[in-house]
Amino acid sequence: QVQLVESGGGLVQPGGSLTLSCAASRPIFTFNSMAWYRQAPGKQRELVAAVTSSGSTNYSVPVKGRFTISTDNAKNTVNLSMHSLKPEDTAVYYCYARHAVRRPTGWDTADYWGQGTQVTVSS
Repeated sequence: QVQLVESGGGLVQPGGSLTLSCAASRPIFTFNSMAWYRQAPGKQRELVAAVTSSGSTNYSVPVKGRFTISTDNAKNTVNLSMHSLKPEDTAVYYCYARHAVRRPTGWDTADYWGQGTQVTVSS
């Protein structure tokens, strides 16, 4: 069973910075993609940033230019560096990983989620 464990959440003032880390229980190069999602109270979970095994990244519009997703193969972590934080960034942030294998009949996929870490941006 794959485990993803997030860390680094907390309380930060508007304009501040925070870095989240997600440690995987197996080498991250075995995943086709990894990502960070977030869910604010009363809202649906949304994609924040994603990175593929080839290194391609994409970001949601609200965070583009402020957040950076990166991987560390030596530590088996995917990180999210967040800058210029705003109160609307307040949410529980979840780490996500997908493993996909192409079969003759189609794709076999397995999705994994961490337990989430709270980020609160407030003065």
